[in-house]
Amino acid sequence: MVADADLTVEVAGAVATVVICNPGRRNAMTAAMWRRLPVLLDGLEADPTVRVVVLTGADGTFCAGADLGEMDELLAAGDASLAVLAEERLAAFAKPTVAAVHGACVGGGCQLAVACDLRIAATDARFGVPPARLGLIYPVPTTNRLARLVGPAAAKHLLFTGELVDADRALRIGLVDELLPGADLAARVADLTAMVAERSQLSVVAAKEIVDGRADNDRVAWWHGQVRASGEAREGVAAFHERRPATFGWTRPAS
Repeated sequence: MVADADLTVEVAGAVATVVICNPGRRNAMTAAMWRRLPVLLDGLEADPTVRVVVLTGADGTFCAGADLGEMDELLAAGDASLAVLAEERLAAFAKPTVAAVHGACVGGGCQLAVACDLRIAATDARFGVPPARLGLIYPVPTTNRLARLVGPAAAKHLLFTGELVDADRALRIGLVDELLPGADLAARVADLTAMVAERSQLSVVAAKEIVDGRADNDRVAWWHGQVRASGEAREGVAAFHERRPATFGWTRPAS
């Protein structure tokens, strides 16, 4: 393991940025980093001041996947599931998540990007899903999440071939949501996350649960109860009529 391999967190206002940093291996995720990600996410989810999380990579690369230098050890110890646990924790994160992608976004890196709610990419981004090149099988949740995002045919192409696809093709198949010159990526992500952070978090968090299929009828009824009790809708409508920005104050009740 590279000694300086780590995940760092930078917080600016309501936006927290998790940075993948393993410069000696193109930001490949080590076992320690896979273990650390869910812990970081737990803390960010519990922090009421954080409304949006950005996941990105250091030094012009998103993430080259799992650190293959540890693969034999991970497979022997059964720890390959660490990546799945981290990915599932990211996918289940209660607040909006945005992957800011530049450079390589391959293997486990692509898994993490797909587990985010939105993916904004620079034109130099390259995406790949390489299990067929390594003799591996992707987990069912990972495979299904990819197929839901890009469709069965595109998912099969990525999985069967393991080839890298450029940012233009990633945009066409729905693997990314927006594509920008690299110099504009940070500014666009900052504008987007600021916009999301200003919206009613009641609306945003409920929408995420519903779109992701994690809200049953009782949970939807609970959300509508929150609308009635919180005053968010009254504030939103009043701000609309008064032609001013709304000031939303809902925070998730303590469980």
